Amino acid sequence: MNVYRITLAPLSPFATPLKGDTLFGQLCWAISNRYGAARLQDCLVDYVNKQPFAVVSDAFPEGYLPLPKLPSCFYHTPEEGQDRKAVKKLSWLPEAKLQQPIRDWLGHAVNARTIAAQYLDKTKKPETHYHSLSEKHPQPHNTINRQTNTTGENGFAPYSVEQEWFIPGLRWTIYILLDTDKLSKEACQQCLADIGMFGYGKDASIGMGKFEISDFQEKALPAQDNANAFLTLAPCAPQGLGFDGNRSFYQLFTRFGRHGDIAVHQEGKPFKNPVLLAQTAAVFSTHQPEFGFIGQGIGGNGELSKTLKATVHQGYAPVIPLFVNFQEYEHG
Repeated sequence: MNVYRITLAPLSPFATPLKGDTLFGQLCWAISNRYGAARLQDCLVDYVNKQPFAVVSDAFPEGYLPLPKLPSCFYHTPEEGQDRKAVKKLSWLPEAKLQQPIRDWLGHAVNARTIAAQYLDKTKKPETHYHSLSEKHPQPHNTINRQTNTTGENGFAPYSVEQEWFIPGLRWTIYILLDTDKLSKEACQQCLADIGMFGYGKDASIGMGKFEISDFQEKALPAQDNANAFLTLAPCAPQGLGFDGNRSFYQLFTRFGRHGDIAVHQEGKPFKNPVLLAQTAAVFSTHQPEFGFIGQGIGGNGELSKTLKATVHQGYAPVIPLFVNFQEYEHG
């Protein structure tokens, strides 16, 4: 599979986080809408059999990678008197520091506020009020009966949707592993551009989730030498894949997915079956993955959805090879 690094800039607020598994689902709909359902079916052949046509990462601030979710004992301990709560907020590692030993990474890591301040200072935008990479604000809505154009029999029924506003001009990076025999680079780029034009995620129909692609180039994922573990760049499904439980570290979460695009209007339920995933920035000790990703495809044959039985979910994640000194940790 070829690896592409994509740079994008948000053009509107987002109501759904830019996560790899969600963006993969949007990519599938974009392929179907532009090239037809048969083209998408061809792309998804053997998807759940370790042959994905695409594996998509989360979006990261340009020039940064997520700090691995490792126990604190893997890092040099903070200096005496250093605010431990501030240390816990250090979640981004400059990509330029990747080759440094992992034990030193905490000293190079920064929080979102630091990245924002550096960007605003570099671009001479000190007047901007942002104090982080983004700000979240509730957007009030009201339920409308589209047949009567009224609020319905129950009257006024307000609710709020949280919107995320990114620093204007700040660029984000996404990695995609792509099988170009199933989907060409040009077709993938066009489909991602379609998503950016029409909107990504929740409330795209009212202007949310718009972005533009400023760069799309082939570039290998960074890696450390003598790797014995892997850092995930998207949520993944590691269940039953033989990872060393004593040398793997991750945070679990449940994805309560729902269908998008026209599927929400089809007969049946819009919600998919819940999926248990390992959050981004997990570390797994395993053998070298053949194609630069780990995990598994989820769904197919009605396992994930009764509405669309062919529905699949990205349980794969691009990975960065790391060298983790497990013996030093285990022997304390």
